[in-house]
Amino acid sequence: MRREWVQIIGIVWTLLYAAIIIWLYAARPQNLGEVATSASVAVGTYKVDEGHFRSGLELFRREQYRAAREEWRLADPAERDARTQFYIAYAFYREGWGRLYSDDELFRRGLEAVNRAIELSGGALRIEDPDLKIHTPVELKVELEEGLRRDWSDLNPLKVLRERK
Repeated sequence: MRREWVQIIGIVWTLLYAAIIIWLYAARPQNLGEVATSASVAVGTYKVDEGHFRSGLELFRREQYRAAREEWRLADPAERDARTQFYIAYAFYREGWGRLYSDDELFRRGLEAVNRAIELSGGALRIEDPDLKIHTPVELKVELEEGLRRDWSDLNPLKVLRERK
């Protein structure tokens, strides 16, 4: 009977070890912090770091968009929070927006972030922030796509009078 238990424990231990190796291969963490983040996502206990999020929001309101995005990346390293991804996309939009032309690279990266926000929220996210003129990821996606589109309206001189949202 004892020999059977040793075999059972050995098989269970081997399967557990194999599962950990497969999970590490699939998640590809770069450091122990990423291992902890991936594990909390897998278990369902993942939470955004509110301190970093608030710090990013303060930087965003002072128009320091790159620093704000960095704080939000620290707040949401797994990119699993729709609200944080929306603000990251908005920061790309604000930094990339220009009266004469928009920065295509920043708008593309903003589009990636807003698509994550839409996917995570199912399109139901609404941000009630009085400092923002765009309150849903879908509206922001439309603005980013319009900024990337090239057509004859780009030559309109009245475009200089348009307002950033």
